[in-house]
Amino acid sequence: MTKLIDLYKKYEETILYLFFGGATFVVSVVSYALFSAVWHWSYTWAYIASWFLAVLFAYLTNRIWVFKSEVRDLPGLFREIWQFYLARIVTGILGWLILAFGVRILNQNDLIWNGIQNIFVIISNYVLSKLYIFKKIEEMEG
Repeated sequence: MTKLIDLYKKYEETILYLFFGGATFVVSVVSYALFSAVWHWSYTWAYIASWFLAVLFAYLTNRIWVFKSEVRDLPGLFREIWQFYLARIVTGILGWLILAFGVRILNQNDLIWNGIQNIFVIISNYVLSKLYIFKKIEEMEG
């Protein structure tokens, strides 16, 4: 049991990111399915709406539990939010392009391609969050 706890502590950030990334994936896929399959929105509008919900969920969980942001001052908080959303906009556009490629070019199911683009987006967002957005305060000062 001690080894398991030590292993968790060693990889806590990655484990939590994968857990909340999985939860973000669920928020994105379920909301996309609701907008697309139930309410019959176009895949573009369904993607945009599900993206907004997933990004809000991801920001809150990443800030609080995954990267345990220590930023408390208003300018730092605005910088963090700006960088988070900017990164998500970039990866969101890339995700939409992957989705559109699967739907328009390959004429395949939009639900499948939404899952594929989500995998790419989750990995890209981790790298951007780890290296740029939620850097530890001492790393930002040095």
